[in-house]
Amino acid sequence: MQNSVFDQVDFGPLNEFLNNEDITDISYSNNGQVWLKSLTQGVYKVDRPEIDNALMEKVAFQCANTMGKTFNMAHPFLDSESAELRMNFVHESIATNGIACVIRKTPAKIRLNKEKLLSEGYMTEKLHNFLEQCVLGHCNIIVSGETGSGKTELVKYLASKTKENEKIITIEDTLELHLDRIYPNRDIVAMKTNNIASYSDVLVTCMRQNPIWILLSEVRSAEAVLAVRNSISSGHHILSTIHADKASSIPMRMYSLLESSQDTEQFLASIHRYVQIGIYVKGYFSKKLNRFQREIIEVCEFYVDDDNVARSNNLYRKTMDGVVTMHNPTKHLLDYLSIGNVFLPEDTFGLNQENVEDNKNYVKTQEVNEMLNNSQVINEPEIKDDLSQQKVTQENISPNPLDNLNQAQMQNVNVAQDFPNPQATINQVQDSQVVMENSAPAIQVQPVNEQPINNVVDNIDIKPIIEDMPIDLSINTENNSSISFNTAENITSPHIVTLDDLKSNNNETTTDSISTEKVIPPLEPMSNMEVL
Repeated sequence: MQNSVFDQVDFGPLNEFLNNEDITDISYSNNGQVWLKSLTQGVYKVDRPEIDNALMEKVAFQCANTMGKTFNMAHPFLDSESAELRMNFVHESIATNGIACVIRKTPAKIRLNKEKLLSEGYMTEKLHNFLEQCVLGHCNIIVSGETGSGKTELVKYLASKTKENEKIITIEDTLELHLDRIYPNRDIVAMKTNNIASYSDVLVTCMRQNPIWILLSEVRSAEAVLAVRNSISSGHHILSTIHADKASSIPMRMYSLLESSQDTEQFLASIHRYVQIGIYVKGYFSKKLNRFQREIIEVCEFYVDDDNVARSNNLYRKTMDGVVTMHNPTKHLLDYLSIGNVFLPEDTFGLNQENVEDNKNYVKTQEVNEMLNNSQVINEPEIKDDLSQQKVTQENISPNPLDNLNQAQMQNVNVAQDFPNPQATINQVQDSQVVMENSAPAIQVQPVNEQPINNVVDNIDIKPIIEDMPIDLSINTENNSSISFNTAENITSPHIVTLDDLKSNNNETTTDSISTEKVIPPLEPMSNMEVL
């Protein structure tokens, strides 16, 4: 660590943490509590008994002498900084539980690179390429996030994507960017505000330096907000940071810092008009990765629509459970980038192509499901006569169902030999539908009126009513063709009676062999026949 300002300061046991590049912050408080913040482990406590109040007071007095300041009860606060260190001390007269100190390391290097960003899940490759194009297209970008989330590091990385021939001026109240040291061969001017030169004074001088980019380390005051608005409205391009809870709330956060009675809609419209991109970065300890994780949670586009209404478009949003939602930029951003000779397609993130692939996969899945469903459906074959190879029509069907039964027997319909006289059996089944199949001959009974049979049907002479009996006869032929004769309307649910059930002991037919519990009275004469 190069630190010429504090070379004479004896940090003692603190040097162990100052020389560790993984550690970014050192916090001392509460009479000996030492907490560290690192890039990989986040915030954690270490036990160092040698680091106590006496040591921290000694360091504070040495820093005050180096900076030409006073640190005592009359001046209980001390801010000191060097090229790579920024320190803040609070006297014990204010911090009643002992002196408090925070040391932040601000090395003159860029910790981030594309490989690290992608491998650690900081952002996706599509988002990385998009942000890089936004820098090349001179978009005004503001990065938001909590303290220690990595806002400044991201701004430094985005600044590294600017063109080499573009002049950069940094304006800071505390030195953190160090771009002049990172890129010593580039045209970079580093300016620092103080009690003599305010943001407004530095900004006026900055305009005369003719920069392409103005980098504000952080927007934390009304003066800084006005500096941002004035610089971007004059045609310069900015990269800066701000404390906000999400990207879409950056304009409102800037308005809250303004502390004036300026019209809200007018101010928000001006910010939405001149700031194109807002980014929200979050740092947290990931239990899944078992390390401190920094990543981009939200990227928002700001614009003013044709009706001069301030609007925003969430280009990228990632939830804490890892669900990513992306939207393509609007024509307003695409038109702005085209002015800077950066041309992006309307489908910038390839979302439409992904939707097409998803639709193709969906259609393919539907086709497969339909094929599987069709494979389970038994299609009825065409009704053909095996003898004539012609479709059975109503003309070649005999009006008498018994004749058709004889035709079915002629067409190799196998009827069991022990089956009693089929005609006699049909005479015993009133208002029924007889179905005889090749593999399992059966009679299908459909009762019309519901009346129980209490007695065994023996020798019943039904000749007088057989001609008036409505019969729905369906015959399956040898080629599985189906012939149906529907002679009764209003048929209810069928009951299946197999030929085996129709077997009788000593040629006696009972209600059990018929397998029905209904007495079917005679109906009107049959009038219709129907081909299934």
